[in-house]
Amino acid sequence: MIQERTREILEKLNEEYTKELICYLHYSTPWQLLIATMLSAQCTDARVNIVTKDLFDKYKSVEEFANADLKELEMYIHSTGFYHNKAKNIISCCNDLLKKFNGQVPSDLEELTSLAGVGRKTANVIRGNIYHIPSIVVDTHVKRISKKLGLTKEEDPVKIEYDLMKELPKEHWILYNIQIIRFGREICFARNPQCKECFLIEYCFTHNGKLERK
Repeated sequence: MIQERTREILEKLNEEYTKELICYLHYSTPWQLLIATMLSAQCTDARVNIVTKDLFDKYKSVEEFANADLKELEMYIHSTGFYHNKAKNIISCCNDLLKKFNGQVPSDLEELTSLAGVGRKTANVIRGNIYHIPSIVVDTHVKRISKKLGLTKEEDPVKIEYDLMKELPKEHWILYNIQIIRFGREICFARNPQCKECFLIEYCFTHNGKLERK
């Protein structure tokens, strides 16, 4: 049963933001979203979208990524950061897709996380956006703001994911991530939150000095 306080938070998010299921990363195919999400680690979606515009023109299939030259791929994705590991994982991941799944991106969580460089966050992005399976994506915005709102006390992303699965209604799992990303980009900045503009200020444990959940 959803708590009344949580229900109020979700209602306010719905009032302020879209209830449409949108993805901030640009892609045309499931494997493109998979690669874009891998690139988004420690990088902004805006930067990833700039990079993938040329990247997906250069490499037009899973096979082409699987056979990519490591140094050349690194050059294309350099500006996303951690480019050596990302390039290595992308090539390995695409080889895994070809060998294990006939080049198709699976929907099963265990199968997705069996791919090189794919953790629960990336897997849940695919499950939610491609297969419309209720999933919670714990990115930096969700982690930071969920703690401020008292929806979790955890630091570990997997534990946060499970807390939110208990706290939020399943039909809001995907939407919560979309709304919280926008909230974090427009109002609740990590370094300088715009508290005077915040429509969730009354629920903010950080602002109100509450360190423990009720």
